[in-house]
Amino acid sequence: MSVLVAILGLALLILIHEAGHFFTARAVGMRPRKFYVGFPPALAKTTRKGIEYGIGVIPFGGYVKIPGMHRPAPSDLDVHFGPALDEEPRLLTDVERVKRLVGRNAFDEARPALATLEQALANATLSAKARRAADRGLAELGDALGADAYWHQRTWKRLAVIAAGPGTNLVFAIVLLACVYMLGIPTDASRKVQDVIPGSPAAAAGLKAGDTIFGINGKATFTFDDVRTAIHDSNGRPLEVLVLRPGHPPVRLKPVKPTKQGGVYTLGFHPAAIGYKHYNPAQAVGLASQDAWLVTKAMGTWLGHIANGSGRKEVSTPVGIVQQSSKAVQLGWREYFQVLAIISLSLALLNLLPLLPLDGGHMAFSIVEGVRGRAVQRSVYERVSAVGIALVLLLFFVGLSNDIGNIRGG
Repeated sequence: MSVLVAILGLALLILIHEAGHFFTARAVGMRPRKFYVGFPPALAKTTRKGIEYGIGVIPFGGYVKIPGMHRPAPSDLDVHFGPALDEEPRLLTDVERVKRLVGRNAFDEARPALATLEQALANATLSAKARRAADRGLAELGDALGADAYWHQRTWKRLAVIAAGPGTNLVFAIVLLACVYMLGIPTDASRKVQDVIPGSPAAAAGLKAGDTIFGINGKATFTFDDVRTAIHDSNGRPLEVLVLRPGHPPVRLKPVKPTKQGGVYTLGFHPAAIGYKHYNPAQAVGLASQDAWLVTKAMGTWLGHIANGSGRKEVSTPVGIVQQSSKAVQLGWREYFQVLAIISLSLALLNLLPLLPLDGGHMAFSIVEGVRGRAVQRSVYERVSAVGIALVLLLFFVGLSNDIGNIRGG
């Protein structure tokens, strides 16, 4: 159940990211063509005011299609209409006409020429595969030539639409952290066990909720700080925990080795809080914003470590994210909200990296095009995208190897 909650939480973060793009695009006059909960193909869909809303077969996150993300190029016609030309050479005249006009940036003339090509395609006899490719080409070119195409908009509108995704994740992270502060922050912890994480060393030892830890390896523990210090200073050596259990004489638990997580050793239990401090909304938002800034600085340090190779072991993928957040679910809603907020903030910051196809890459190109006063050539986009995709895939495979190693206990 905790794994399912973790997966749904990650899917929610991606969904609200895409929702940020969607609603901002509508607000500035770029009418999105599709908005899906989950990823296509569609399990169910409907069209309202020219926008296709649907539920995707892949139940993870969301999907938004914004028209004309790239300036149309002559090569687009070769890709989309090549199969149709192989089967119906008579289409060559209409295809070449649109291709010439696009190449000359005569987009006002290209629109009626595309309509003529569409009519010619409707009268042509094509295989199902060629027909699908041609229909996709008509739709893509029609969007790219439309007045609401993304590439055709003023720089501030493009930046607003792209920045809205990471911005929504940032706001969501602050809201979640503020909720944690309003729910209450533990002012101190006791030696009493609130709950035990299933599958943890504490669970293997037989520790139970309600137990009070009064000794570790024969040394008395009078406060939770004593308990924490004994575990942290073990360096992974076996620990024998002594507990007081209601209705029982003192119990000596089976020795177990603590596990190392986040650089510290832990047995896998959550101490009962002695008290909670609650904050009003204004205080909570202020503290949450401070936390967000601290995470942002930590992310910058992490990226520096990744660049020099020392942070390789800290890279993770959705596999590791789900694994860690499911553990937080087991600890409680406060801990889960904190982890989910950090993931949301990390998603925002990583998307702001100036790499295509990330949001930061699109924003960087929008700024460059705004300064130059003209669009960057498609070939430049493609080369930069290839580099960006390679770097993202490299990080993914490094993170996946780390996650597999963690699952195996390596």
